[in-house]
Amino acid sequence: MIKSYKARRIISNTLIYIILAIMCLIWVSPFAYLLLHSFRGEGYVTVNYLIPHEFTFKNYIDLFLGTGGDASINFPRWFLNTLVVAIFSCVISTISVLAVSYSLSRLRFGARKKLMNVGMILGMFPGFMTMIAMYYLLDAMHLTRTLVALVICYSCGAGLGFQISKGFFDTIPRALDEAATIDGANKNQIFWKIILPMSKPIVVYTVLTSFIGPWCDFILAKIIMGDDRANYTVAIGLQAMTTNEFIQAYYKQYLAGSVCVAVPITILFLRMQKYYVEGVTAGGVKG
Repeated sequence: MIKSYKARRIISNTLIYIILAIMCLIWVSPFAYLLLHSFRGEGYVTVNYLIPHEFTFKNYIDLFLGTGGDASINFPRWFLNTLVVAIFSCVISTISVLAVSYSLSRLRFGARKKLMNVGMILGMFPGFMTMIAMYYLLDAMHLTRTLVALVICYSCGAGLGFQISKGFFDTIPRALDEAATIDGANKNQIFWKIILPMSKPIVVYTVLTSFIGPWCDFILAKIIMGDDRANYTVAIGLQAMTTNEFIQAYYKQYLAGSVCVAVPITILFLRMQKYYVEGVTAGGVKG
């Protein structure tokens, strides 16, 4: 009986590992192709083999220097635009989310529950439903096709994502607030000097999520920027490189650009993964 159970367990585990290995191979193969062919020296668009015959850094050099290319393809400018928008949006969104979360976790006021419910209901609606309305509002303020418009769109509604951060603050004992209050600290001092230094996991989680959104977004940026290539972000720029006008000359540079866009996020996530997981798990408590 015991041997039969062990045999069934071994067979089931083996099947599970085989299925997971196949799924992993399917998931990784596009990224492997992207990385390998970003260094491909031969051909223009696609080739009928998986591993390039000639490897070169020329695709990356041409991508950043624009050697022999079209003046409207300016990847360094797009990269800088995206970095500026992501940094400013990240700072504003992080402060907004943490401040709202702390207020809802620690302060008790009449409309607290109602505001939380309204925030949760609004968070259920997908963001694309408001894109057209945001475009017309920005157009009325003459802010379309500007990086400022992107920062406004990415950061102004960030406070609605308070749920996980609030759950984390709920796990911090209120006795700390009471002791600080007795010592003469106000709410602002308690938040900045006591609570935040103890909240590194949720701060890192909020920073990562606030940075990744603007860095990877395409739809909203495309709607706001239109055809102004000078203010493109990397997502729009890479898509433009795959159009019929540019794909023959820029396909390999497009692959190189996709790798360059993925590298900062990958490094940042790997370095902060420990705190990211702690922030998610600690913020998942009910409060």
